Amino acid sequence: MNAKLAFNHKSYREYASKLDQSKIIGVAIASRASQIIGLAKRIHAHPEIGFNEHRAAAWQVGLLKKWGFKVTCPFAGLATAYRAIWKTFNAGNGPVFCFLSEYDALPGLGHGCGHNLIAAASLGAGAALADALSAARLPGSVIVMGTPAEEGGGGKIAIIRKGGFNKVDAVMMAHPSFRTVPDGGSTMIAGVQVIFYGVEAHAAGFPEKGKNALDAVICLFNAVNAWRQHIVEDARVHGIITEGGVKPNIIPGRASCIFYLRALSDTCLAGMQKRFIDMVRGAALITGTRYEIRGFGQTYAARIPNAPLNQSFLSEAKSLGLNPQIPARALRGSSDFGNVSRVVPGVHVYFGIASREIPGHSKIFTKAASSPYAFKQMLRAAEAMARVGWSFFKDAEFRKAVKNDFQSKVVDLA
Repeated sequence: MNAKLAFNHKSYREYASKLDQSKIIGVAIASRASQIIGLAKRIHAHPEIGFNEHRAAAWQVGLLKKWGFKVTCPFAGLATAYRAIWKTFNAGNGPVFCFLSEYDALPGLGHGCGHNLIAAASLGAGAALADALSAARLPGSVIVMGTPAEEGGGGKIAIIRKGGFNKVDAVMMAHPSFRTVPDGGSTMIAGVQVIFYGVEAHAAGFPEKGKNALDAVICLFNAVNAWRQHIVEDARVHGIITEGGVKPNIIPGRASCIFYLRALSDTCLAGMQKRFIDMVRGAALITGTRYEIRGFGQTYAARIPNAPLNQSFLSEAKSLGLNPQIPARALRGSSDFGNVSRVVPGVHVYFGIASREIPGHSKIFTKAASSPYAFKQMLRAAEAMARVGWSFFKDAEFRKAVKNDFQSKVVDLA
């Protein structure tokens, strides 16, 4: 029987839905393991900060082309973004499942957030799912999308604005952590830069002639520290001083700082922003200085986890020995994946790369992100994601549940 003709028959669809593609996916990951690990190692050894990930992007593009994907790079107006697509049998009549890759590093820490592992896992998952779909001759498309500058630059937001997620039915990515957990949600984040302007004067000879901009910054930090006791438990505020003067004997005429405000809801964040501005004004009044407030970076939305995708990942992660746990609360970090989760169903899951709790954005995590154990777990995470993708293609009821869950939560936000 001709498979192209038979596909439209119910009997063939039932047959395809019962195929055990887990073996094909496992073989696909295993056969590419050295290439996937090699990619993770190269990106880790050559860290590049947001929007400058030229080598990391080029290495991924080269590998995806080698594996048969059609790649567009640059993509969405971003030099280090890409879109790689594999169209299977009768692709236009099937779903589109997308794996997101991140690969930017942290200044001074390298891959202290493990984005080298995210990139490699997404490529492995995309290739394995493409193999499984091709073997089963199920219609649809697999996308691996390279999204630069997650660490504050908001590469995914730029891609959203360019329509990069149009016609995508679901998205997924796996982030390294000290444990394996589903997507429990995350805070939204807004960055703010504050510049205070005072008057320079000799700090010993004419202090009465000066107005100390650094004192204003310090007053603001003291106000924020007093405020922390009164913010809700799931909110966060933290900052750094970026400019504090040039010499001890010159009263600083200019000083600046950057703060991040985080909350789980738009309403809470709006209230925090208003209170923060009041504290800036107060610091300026106390010190007799002027102030300027600027936005800093992109505002990241809180994530909307998709329950059916989460549950599917939990099941596959358990079967592959990733020992998943259920987090007690939403995570306090933030990601531009939150913005993606507002426009397409998706999950941002985590896989463990350590035997004990270690903090992200640390030298310890940087080291862990290039360990043999991390690479082993990365391959398992890639396989788990590919299996979730396979379920999405073969099971119409699963696709419907994913869509319904997303639509119900988006309506609640409106």
